[in-house]
Parts: sequence; C-alpha cells; structure tokens
Amino acid sequence: MTRVMIVGAGPAGIRAAAEIAGAGLRPVVVDEGARAGGQIYRRPPQEFSRPAKVLYGSEAGKAVALHGLFDALVAEGRVDYLPNRTVVGLSDGIAHLVGPEAGESSAFDRLILATGAMDRVAPVPGWQAAGVYTLGAAQIALKAQGVGLGRRIVLAGSGPLLTLVAAQLLKAGSDVVAVLDTAPLASQLRGGVKMALARPAVTARGMLLRARLGSRYRAGVRLDRIGIGPNGPEALHWRDASGRSHSTPCDAVALGWHLRAETALADLAGVAFDWSETWAQWLPRTDGEGRAGTGLYLAGDGQCILGADGAELAGRVAARACLADLGLPADPAAQSRDLKRLGRMRRFAEGIALAFPWPAQMVRGLPDDTVLCRCEGVTAGELRATVPFSGAEANRVKSLGRVGMGRCQGRYCQLAGAELIAAAAGLGPAEVGRLRAQPPVRPAPVAALVRRGDD
Repeated sequence: MTRVMIVGAGPAGIRAAAEIAGAGLRPVVVDEGARAGGQIYRRPPQEFSRPAKVLYGSEAGKAVALHGLFDALVAEGRVDYLPNRTVVGLSDGIAHLVGPEAGESSAFDRLILATGAMDRVAPVPGWQAAGVYTLGAAQIALKAQGVGLGRRIVLAGSGPLLTLVAAQLLKAGSDVVAVLDTAPLASQLRGGVKMALARPAVTARGMLLRARLGSRYRAGVRLDRIGIGPNGPEALHWRDASGRSHSTPCDAVALGWHLRAETALADLAGVAFDWSETWAQWLPRTDGEGRAGTGLYLAGDGQCILGADGAELAGRVAARACLADLGLPADPAAQSRDLKRLGRMRRFAEGIALAFPWPAQMVRGLPDDTVLCRCEGVTAGELRATVPFSGAEANRVKSLGRVGMGRCQGRYCQLAGAELIAAAAGLGPAEVGRLRAQPPVRPAPVAALVRRGDD
C-alpha cells in the first residue's frame, strides 16, 4: 500500500489526514506536539481543566471539532500517529525523526508538509535579554499552562496576533500595560478595506478585539530600545506617530511582526522558492493545489500565510491532489469549492500584509551595537562590517560572520539580516538571497543521529 506521510498535526495536517484516510489509505502523521492541534489550536495537558471557550474564545467550536476529528481517526486505527517527534532530515523517501527515545526513520511514498509558521521577529536593542519573548511564546505559555509571562507586560510588533494575544492575556487577568503597533493607521485602513471585502465577519471580530484594548493600543510607533536591568526588562522606550518619546515600565516584553512560513523541510525536499513582495519573505513555489514536486505537497502556513481557516482548506486541497495523482477517487466538485474559498482567504491575507507591513526601515536603521543573531551574539555592526568581505549574498555572510549558524538556523535573524545586508549594498532583500536549510533542521542530540554498528 502507498505510504503517505503528513508532517504536522495542525489544521492543515488534520484535514489532510482525514481526506487521505477517507480514501482508504492509512497515512502516517508526524508531529512535534504531544497532542494534535497545532499552534492555533494547541491543547494543554490532558489533566488541564480550563474549558475550550476560555482557551480558544470565538474559535472554540472549530478547535473542538478538529481535535475530535483527529482523535477519532487515531482511535479507529485509520492513521498512524507519531507525536512528540521532529522530522530533522529527509533523504530518498526516508524521514529522519528525533523522538522521545532516540533517532528513528520512517519511509514514505508521498509527502505532505503541513509545517505551519512561526513568529516573524525584528530585532530591537535589548531584545536578547531574558524576559523578552515572542508573541507566539506568550500565547503558548497561556494556552498550554495558563501562565502569563510577566507581571507588567508590553506587547510590541504588528499583525493580528498582536491584538489577539493582548486580548487573550487581558481576559486571563494579566496586566498588559501597552500594545505598541509599528503599522501606521493609514496602512491599516488601506489593508482593512481589502480584508473587510474578503471576510467581513472576521474583520469585524478583529476590530472588536482591538476596541477592547482601549488606550493601551498605540499605532504607528517606532521602537527605540528595551531598557534592561539585572533581572531583565525594566522599560520599553518608544516614539509615537508624532515622534514624541515615551518610556513604559514593564518586566516582560513580547515581540512579533505577524508570521513567517516554516520552510526548512520544504527546502531539504528540493522545493523551489520565490521572494514574496507581499509578505517580505521567501515562500515555496507550488501549483494551485499545493504540488511542489513529484509526490510532494505543501499545505497551510508553511506554504503561504493564510491563517487557520485557510490551512484547513489547503490541507484538504493538497490531500485531494495527492489522491488524484495516485489515481484514487478525489471529489472534483469539493476541490473546486475549496479552491474558490482559498481565493477569498488569499485576498484577506493580502489585506493583512498591506495593513501590517514588515518594518524594513526600522530594521535597516538599527544601531551597530544591537544584537542581531541572538544564538551567536552577532551584532548589526558586525554584520555590516562583514559585507565588504563577503559580498551581498546571505550564505557567504553567514559563513564569514556566523549570522544564522546558531540553534534556530536563522529562523529569527534571517529576514532582518537580509535587510541589513541589502542596505549595506544598496540592494533589495530579494537580491541578497536566502539562507539554505541544513539537516538537522532542529537541534538534536548526537546519540539520535549516530547509527550504532549493529544497526
């Protein structure tokens, strides 16, 4: 029997698994989490008592439905579920995994990558200190353990996640003292019109969450620095849209500028990439149904940032494309409907990108002593000094200056690094290129990667 592997058990992976199982195949689903749901519908430990409505708000119904669907597939033996495992490499139809015990390998004939997205972060002077998190980290702590990271919290960045996490923390009782958005109101208005035309109800829900933030929310700000003391953040220093300076006392900061696609496995699988001016990042090249190569399919935010609803649609679409390529039944009418819905999701996502742009000029103007690569401690000035010797190519700058060589493999510093390289060379970030993924794509113990002589 054909062995279909799905990497990721978020909305895209769950819907893809249901489609594949519905055709009579038994897919293998590999996921880093202990329980299926992904980041957006992350589940706490089983003994956790908070109800779904508290955890997921208005999306509780969708979360519970997805969780129930996947749990039923597992209970009925219709999928092989491998939780708590990370795919760290791909080679010749073999996925190399790191799990709770040791290294493993699993063969596949068809591969659906539903790897999701992660925070897109811009450096701010002082962001390397303990007590500075990403918005996603703050949300994970809240969902998984009911913990607010800090007593006086400042959230800063841009994008829907900024508003959502702020609202979730406030509802949980956290003291969110400021929500600082670098996107000017003018761009938010332009993008908001496009968003409202594509998905009016979702746009209205976002506006309602924003309204609940009240005077905490400020748009069009510029972040100057995070003041650090012996115990971590003490204040965030920023300027408002009029240029006036402010200092907001705090003991925790969470940063994030919407999302970046998690594409390391797609890179190892040989997928081609294109620079997206819309999203200011490199995105994998696929056809309209998620095909990225022979027997290879992408779905969800790891393909394009469309959100949870878009990920569900993309998961179904990619799975049906896989089934059609195998000569198995795949409902063409359902595929056509989902592709039409995906078009609406894309228009909405383009509105988000227009409303909440990547702060390129803020990044390009970083002081030389700002830490750029937190893993390796490389500063913006050190990167700028490397460019005359390396040339304006991301991988050569990496090899000479060590930017992107740490544990995250450039996931946090690559986009900002490209802006600095481009500014130093008078180019656009697309001309700088992208850092190539290297296995293992996540940190792994050496014991999990070394074969014993009797294997």
